[in-house]
Amino acid sequence: MTIGSGEQRERGFDHTEVEPKWQREWDEADVFRIDDSAEDPEYVLAMFPYTSGNLHMGHVRNYTITDAYARFERLRGENVLHPMGWDSFGLPAENAAEERDTNPRDWTMECIDSMTEQMKAMGFGYDWEREITTCDPDYYQWNQWLFKRFRDEGLVERQSAELNWCPSCETVLADEQVEGEAELCWRCDTPIEQREMDQWFFTITDYADELLEALDDLDGWPANVREMQRNWIGRQEGDSVSFEIPGYGDVDIFTTRLDTIHGATFFSLAPGHPVAQEIAEENDEVAEYIHEAEHADEDELDVTSGVFTGEYAVNPATGEEIPVYVADYVLTDVGTGALYAVPAHDDRDHEFAEAHDIPIEQVVEPAPDAETDPEDVDVQEEAYTPDGVLVNSGEFDGLTSEEARERFVEEFDGEHRTEYNLRDWGISRQRYWGTPIPMIRCDECGYVPVPDENLPVELPEFVHTTGNPLDAADEWKHVECPDCGGDAVRETDTMDTFVDSSWYFLRYVSPDLDSAPFDAEQATDWMPVDQYVGGIEHAVMHLLYARFFTKVLDDIDLLSGVREPFTELTNQGMVLGEDGNKMSKSRGNGVSPQRIIDEYGADTARLFIMEAAQPEKEFAWSAEGVQSAYKFLQNVYRLADEYADGEVTANDASASDESAEAVAEYVGREIDATIATATEEYEAFRFNHALQAVREMISLLRRYREYTTPDADTFERGLVTTVKIVSPVAPHLTEEVWARLGNEGLLAEADWPDADAPDDYDVERRLVENTREDVRDIVDTVGIEDPETVTLAVAPEWKHRAHEIAMDADGNVVGTIMGDEQLRQQGEDAADFAKDLAAQSEALDEQLSPERERAALERAAWLLEREFGADVVVQSADEADPDLARKAEPGRPAIDIAE
Repeated sequence: MTIGSGEQRERGFDHTEVEPKWQREWDEADVFRIDDSAEDPEYVLAMFPYTSGNLHMGHVRNYTITDAYARFERLRGENVLHPMGWDSFGLPAENAAEERDTNPRDWTMECIDSMTEQMKAMGFGYDWEREITTCDPDYYQWNQWLFKRFRDEGLVERQSAELNWCPSCETVLADEQVEGEAELCWRCDTPIEQREMDQWFFTITDYADELLEALDDLDGWPANVREMQRNWIGRQEGDSVSFEIPGYGDVDIFTTRLDTIHGATFFSLAPGHPVAQEIAEENDEVAEYIHEAEHADEDELDVTSGVFTGEYAVNPATGEEIPVYVADYVLTDVGTGALYAVPAHDDRDHEFAEAHDIPIEQVVEPAPDAETDPEDVDVQEEAYTPDGVLVNSGEFDGLTSEEARERFVEEFDGEHRTEYNLRDWGISRQRYWGTPIPMIRCDECGYVPVPDENLPVELPEFVHTTGNPLDAADEWKHVECPDCGGDAVRETDTMDTFVDSSWYFLRYVSPDLDSAPFDAEQATDWMPVDQYVGGIEHAVMHLLYARFFTKVLDDIDLLSGVREPFTELTNQGMVLGEDGNKMSKSRGNGVSPQRIIDEYGADTARLFIMEAAQPEKEFAWSAEGVQSAYKFLQNVYRLADEYADGEVTANDASASDESAEAVAEYVGREIDATIATATEEYEAFRFNHALQAVREMISLLRRYREYTTPDADTFERGLVTTVKIVSPVAPHLTEEVWARLGNEGLLAEADWPDADAPDDYDVERRLVENTREDVRDIVDTVGIEDPETVTLAVAPEWKHRAHEIAMDADGNVVGTIMGDEQLRQQGEDAADFAKDLAAQSEALDEQLSPERERAALERAAWLLEREFGADVVVQSADEADPDLARKAEPGRPAIDIAE
């Protein structure tokens, strides 16, 4: 392309025309469709959205991250699977239908249509042929089918349990769906209640050990997510022994500190423990306490809260009777819901004992090699909790805590065992809008599964009623028993919607398959998901359940050797309002994505979001940031358009050919470095760093154009490089520029630029930037208004040699340098320089050789010439004035500025 002259004119692109145009082009070219024959594609996935009806900025950020990465990988020649679907079951749809006097299906489908339109307007490149919708019978029949397979494997149980009941949602919640110490419903923030109910459970506890141990191999997951799962599974190695409560039998306890049993001075029961409930039947004070504990708010809970039952437990170690309390700091679902309390060696027990005037008896003191002196331990003041050696424990005095625990298991008829915080996953929900559980209750046969040929069990027509609408669907509910043909009733509970999301990523592999939930061979080839992006709020629930499902599916031969669903996991940070708070309707600080699209275009929203912070970091929405992104995109278009129109002209035609070649070489090296940097940053999910490099590239190209007549190949390569690197984030504008520059085909199907960073690029860049900054400092400090010549003198060879020796010296920098015969010949100059190097030895960096330093400065001289309007001369130490050369150091040329 020739570079001519022309008059500058105002120009720009109209996003309202450009963006829809390229979305149509991508659709017609099937750019984002992946063929079933693709082998092991790069699987890039964002957690699919709940069908709320409108995208919010959190959605936009999540889906821009995966779309940018998917486009990047596609440019690098990868087959990319990047699908989208809808998490479309759930109570909010039921509530919305009630409010709008419609039914959940119609409301949900309207929401899907709206969100699909918004996603397409954002330019997200999904393979829409793989779209799934969890409320579609074609999908949820496989929830039912998998339920039956899990049941065949002994992983489904019907059992009575004390469960979390949300009175507002009128449904049971899994433990993972109860949030915070206040125990609030994760959906509506209503305090939950405890109810005894018969429910369906997946026995996820059968996989507790593997779920825990496999976390160590999930190197691509954030450490905090793995730790949250470890804590939730909560495996503890300990011992169980029994304490007799006369009249109530033996009560098992679980403890990790059996060595302290001789110091037990009271016994505690959780309010929900069966023995506590039994005592309450005869003890009004205990009954009242249990009632209050069950209905207490978070701020009413107190570790010292408890009530004496009037009963005593027999300590098997001492034969002594100790008082029994019901205390709400003991949790029903942790351990056995009962414990013996040793206030001398447990902080909570100590606090409780002080409040209730219970004796505190020390039975462990620091070991002889411990840092703490036994004389300094006063258990009446505070508990001593570390292991140590036993005291006041009769014949066992002197045993270490570890030795005592081993002895006491046998001594007191106990057993060593492993306990977990993890509980089986209760999947029953008393609501309409979910997958019907495929079971039938027959008085003669009990619970009978619905035959496979009768799946799916579809939802009946929605009925507006209180409670569970399925209970009111008499015609649907009453059926024949599949086994005996007698009268029977369908199960009216539906499945927890986390069942839907526990395997949806597998359905994308073969979404139209009607003979199985997914093609096992293809899923084995395409799984696991390579990059998974979603909110930290799913760290326990969704991710733990998806891991459980994947392991079971491998065990029942639906997968082969795939035991973890997600290789790399990114939890995107929140988008905050300009007030610094999380965007929400209640705060009134939300920003509508549609408004941004209408006013600035999708590319502007995408670019601002990706520039603002790394994906895992939160950031505040900024009107200034949006405008900056919009301006940058317009500048990219304008520069390319000017070039395409032949309007890239020289402002200074006086530059020699030799000078122009040096400038072109400098720009070319910067292009190579930008490609290498952007590639590395995209790979590492540091999109903001890659985009910063592109901004610098555009700025450099503008300076290049203004300084001299650019080399056509170099300038165009810079433009094309910029366009390709920006394209994953701002795909519409870059497609327009790509076409404007006369390229064939779609940019979305082009090749990623390939280049290595120039040798020692970082060292060279540091040299150039430091030199420019030093020149600025001199000009500002001296007050030079119109510099005529800037002379740069490179340090002599001997100083570079001394610098290298100093970097390798082990301690005695001066001695090592002056031990070099060549350097000693420099006399006092070498000694003085050696002292300077010694003073900064910890901060010394690698530097270029004198020849390469001079070449780098000559290539970059045009930047100083352009900035200061002065001639720039770069000299070796031999060429320079001796007084000037004497001031030069490696990486810091001496500078002389003449007016």
